[in-house]
Amino acid sequence: MNLGIEEVKKVWEEADCIYSDEQVEQAISEVAVAISDVMAKTNPVVLCVMKGGLIFTGKLLMKLQFPLEVDYIQVSRYRGEVVGGTIEWMVTPRTSLEGRNVLIVDDILDQGETILEIIKACEKQGAKDVKSVVLVDKMHDRKVTPEVKANFTALEVEDRYLFGYGMDYKGYLRNAAGIFAVKGL
Repeated sequence: MNLGIEEVKKVWEEADCIYSDEQVEQAISEVAVAISDVMAKTNPVVLCVMKGGLIFTGKLLMKLQFPLEVDYIQVSRYRGEVVGGTIEWMVTPRTSLEGRNVLIVDDILDQGETILEIIKACEKQGAKDVKSVVLVDKMHDRKVTPEVKANFTALEVEDRYLFGYGMDYKGYLRNAAGIFAVKGL
């Protein structure tokens, strides 16, 4: 993909701030408490869903003050586009999930296809219990099933194309400090 840097700058300048950096940090602190209440004694494997979950995972891990292991996976539906396609597995966990409690950490729950695929893969690898946490859950009626929901959600957002805190616009703007919505998308 050949994206002009001027387009990226324009998207960032025109974007609507949905949640400030301070609001996101507060939400991460609150979701960390909820996760700790449920998982502190379970010795979980925390799976970061790359690349989008990178920043959220890093921020969250510092607030989870209990023993855990960290690994990552990489799956993609977007591959630099603004519309999702089929799920492609690029990296599977190296840590054995057999008999383990797993916490999947991802940036966004949009339609839910990706998180459901990851949960199934963890269960197939013998995970004892699989929970998920997302930074943001998009509020709309296009979920793959009405029941698809993360176990823990930091923030809910309107149905717009977002970037920041790991979420990207065509591969860029993951580093934006806050959650922003692209004008017109």
